[in-house]
Amino acid sequence: MKSIEVVAAIIIEDGRVFATQRGYGEFKDGWEFPGGKIEPGETPVAALVREIEEELDTVIDVGRLLTTVDYDYPSFHLTMHCYLCKLVSGDLILKEHEAARWLAKDELMAVDWLPADLGIIGMLAKL
Repeated sequence: MKSIEVVAAIIIEDGRVFATQRGYGEFKDGWEFPGGKIEPGETPVAALVREIEEELDTVIDVGRLLTTVDYDYPSFHLTMHCYLCKLVSGDLILKEHEAARWLAKDELMAVDWLPADLGIIGMLAKL
């Protein structure tokens, strides 16, 4: 089975979490935390900074690693390193996503999360 290693930004501001809706690919319309693939020779933190700049035209400060999720989708194994992040500058312009929402703790289940991302929701509710 193919393995993919990615990073995800858990952006929290004013007690709300930033979620994005995929605009392309096999999981189009599913909700996720923004991020993407780690390129060869790239650290997870550098990959996350690059991906958020590319996808959202925004600069972030990457904080601590919240968790690493391992999830088996039907056609590949996903390893997703999830970091707590803060916004530094930019306007969160959606370049690859269909939509985005800021979700309060009591709204975290209001969107249809992708399976790998869903595992993080319980952790966020406890933060």
